[in-house]
Amino acid sequence: MIEHYFLIKHLHITTATLSLLFVVVRAWWSVRESSWLQRRWVRVLPHVNDTLLLTLGVLLMVMLRMWPQHHPWLAAKLIALLLYIGLGTLAIKRGRSPAVRGGAALAAVATFAYMLGAALHNSPLSWLAAG
Repeated sequence: MIEHYFLIKHLHITTATLSLLFVVVRAWWSVRESSWLQRRWVRVLPHVNDTLLLTLGVLLMVMLRMWPQHHPWLAAKLIALLLYIGLGTLAIKRGRSPAVRGGAALAAVATFAYMLGAALHNSPLSWLAAG
């Protein structure tokens, strides 16, 4: 299984990038109250991608034997993932106004940036650990 590490890692990175792209585009459509949000592929494809993203992340965690209780940056990333999901839901369908949805979208992007920094620097301090 470890021989497939780089493939799985790059698929994880690709699905994470697509996740962010889907959140930003769907949030933009939500703020603009676009009918594009009602299209079937728009409602299904992001969930398929996010399921694959989570599956690949768990697979990497198991392959590398990296458990959140032993790696604080991973625990922080998982907690941030829950926040990202909640903010994405608020940005796309649960926000009561375009302003709320737009603010939630910006917060979701900031949360994604935090998760990226935590992963790159292996630190819950995320980008602040780069020094």
